[in-house]
Amino acid sequence: MMRRRVRNIVLITLLLLTGAGVWFYLNPRENADRFQGYVEGYFVYAAPETGGRIQNLTVDSGSQVKAGQFLFQIEGSMELAQRDQAAAQLQQAQSQLANLRAFLQRPEEIAVLQAQERQAEAQLTLSTAELARQQNLFEKGISAKAQYDQAKATNDRDKAALEAVQRQIQAGRIPARIGEIDASEAAVKAAQANLDQAETRLAKLKVYAPADAQVQDVFFRTGEVANAGQPVLSLLPPGNRRIRFYLPEPKLSTIALGDVVGVTCDNCPKGLNARITFISRDAEFTPPVIFSLEERAKLVFRIEATPIGDYVLPVGQPVSVVPSERSS
Repeated sequence: MMRRRVRNIVLITLLLLTGAGVWFYLNPRENADRFQGYVEGYFVYAAPETGGRIQNLTVDSGSQVKAGQFLFQIEGSMELAQRDQAAAQLQQAQSQLANLRAFLQRPEEIAVLQAQERQAEAQLTLSTAELARQQNLFEKGISAKAQYDQAKATNDRDKAALEAVQRQIQAGRIPARIGEIDASEAAVKAAQANLDQAETRLAKLKVYAPADAQVQDVFFRTGEVANAGQPVLSLLPPGNRRIRFYLPEPKLSTIALGDVVGVTCDNCPKGLNARITFISRDAEFTPPVIFSLEERAKLVFRIEATPIGDYVLPVGQPVSVVPSERSS
């Protein structure tokens, strides 16, 4: 009984070895020219420039986003207060500049002075006529010199009064000194620069998608605190997928940049191709995640190929790579 069981085991083993030998004989290229790899993704990490508590997270893992789409923002009550303060300071500086550029007297005050000027002119006209009359009477000996002197004093007083009003009107229309205006203009520019900085700091609290992409992972949720430059989520644009495989050193001379290779995987459509875009200059030992169909070399070179066409394979998908002319 024991001998029969041993014979059966030996027979089954011989059949398996024979079948394997036949398969290897009929498929020599399948083993020699097919290289195993996987789909790799070059992620774009969305991170805030300023650390803080996350607000308004609008996406989740697997979401499709468009370039420029709002993703999340950092709480910014302090930055908002600084913006409002800078805006108020700018308004104050602008008001001061407008006040310096304006006349020293308001239009209503100028109008009052102009009315006084007309009154002084009328008074001067009257006193001038009276002075001429008194001078004529004095020269004819009809009136006393005291009356002439009184008329002359009154005329001089009216002239002085008219000149005083005219000078007040002129002073009311003179703007501030040029130096004060220049200083006020510089203050306005400084206040505007402070407001621009505050607006920039406030705008940087919001993070937008840099390109059309799929949200791969979300590392922080609403309410959590992220540091400046710390990724909150990772994005994978369609063009950032690569087919990565490893080529044994003896096969390195058979492939070059720009070559087209075929790509196959479980349950994938047929006819997938990729173009070689990267060949490592340095050899490395076979990565533990790559299991060759047979042991051909210990040193391998990392190769990357960009998918050709619109097909999308998930990151981490194991694939087999073969030159396109052998990828039937």
